[in-house]
Amino acid sequence: MTSGLPRHIAAIMDGNGRWAKKKGAARIFGHKNAIKAVREVTEGCAELGVEFLTLYAFSTENWGRPIEEVSGLMELLVLTIKKELKTLLNNNVRLTTIGSFQSLPKKCQSELMEAMEMTKDNTGLTLILALSYSGRWEITEAVKQIAKEVQHGDLMASNINEELIGQYLQTRDIPDPELLIRTSGELRISNFLLWQIAYTEIYITSKLWPDFRREDLYEAIQAFQSRERRFGRISEQVNS
Repeated sequence: MTSGLPRHIAAIMDGNGRWAKKKGAARIFGHKNAIKAVREVTEGCAELGVEFLTLYAFSTENWGRPIEEVSGLMELLVLTIKKELKTLLNNNVRLTTIGSFQSLPKKCQSELMEAMEMTKDNTGLTLILALSYSGRWEITEAVKQIAKEVQHGDLMASNINEELIGQYLQTRDIPDPELLIRTSGELRISNFLLWQIAYTEIYITSKLWPDFRREDLYEAIQAFQSRERRFGRISEQVNS
């Protein structure tokens, strides 16, 4: 069975540092050159009619990287949001984020809030930046909120189920991704959307993220469309 266009695509944008190292440059050089890939994938998804695109931009673990790299990434984030805002508006893209928003530098928070406000009425692709995010962090925060409500008597423990847990996640209003793209050939999910990707199709490419282009996005979608998605059933059940 051939599936149609995925409503939600997620991407682990890996390989920026290795791309820079191959060119004898500092790691931040790779992050700067990754912006074109972000633009191409965003525009490609918008043109195709994909509804949601989630990009793993900065994990909670990334705070442990060298301070100069983290500082450079935060500065780059601010500059990129300013520079790409016109592109988002021209492509009818709505910007939003998931992650520990308050842990970001105040300047980043300000730029993000302004961009989200300016694009909030756009009706095309929703671009979700995962910033200071990790799957375990998200689930832990959800458990804390649920436990607090049980403790206060606002929720019965017997009423906790998968659907309810989903309502406490950062992605509560977003469908689970059908396709996860990972660049650089690494075979792991790096603590990304752990709850949401239970039945996501994973596409691995050896290309480093700064080299990823619209044509690579199309290849990933074509690979997704060729797969049979059974969700625990057998082929005969799916095809009937």
